[in-house]
Amino acid sequence: MMDTVAFAEVPTPVGPFVMAVTEVGLATTGWGGRRDLGIPEVHDPDRTAFAVSELKAYFAGELRTFQTPIDWRLSSGSRRRVLQALHEVPYGTVVTYGELARLSGTGVPARGIGSIMAGNPLGIVVPCHRVVAGNGLGGFSGGVGVETKRWLLTHEGYLQPTLLDLF
Repeated sequence: MMDTVAFAEVPTPVGPFVMAVTEVGLATTGWGGRRDLGIPEVHDPDRTAFAVSELKAYFAGELRTFQTPIDWRLSSGSRRRVLQALHEVPYGTVVTYGELARLSGTGVPARGIGSIMAGNPLGIVVPCHRVVAGNGLGGFSGGVGVETKRWLLTHEGYLQPTLLDLF
């Protein structure tokens, strides 16, 4: 079987979101352009339909747990174990970088967890926005940065809306 990838772009309240789906599952997501996975691209809306419908349901407030299969090939070793542990962090909750380090059982220090979050190839579905610093939100490299993280955590009910969110 020859690997191929199909792309879809979904408009969201925090900007256009691109998804790449292989025969195995969702391989990468993110804001901005398509990521070159080094495998042939195909036009296959049927392949991307389930992931697209789940993402739309998430942003509509109707989905809390993604069922889209994941193609983990863009990560390996400790990085993959950290991302798989993060994938289990429930909607509307957060963990600190140190807590995620402990949950992953990898021995990766909290600072290393931050680097893994910055390179997360599966944002939203593998929810790096749910990882916070012990003294605040911490960083975020998706969308327009920390404001996107704040919006996502408010959307999930972890943070309370500010007055600016009400207008």
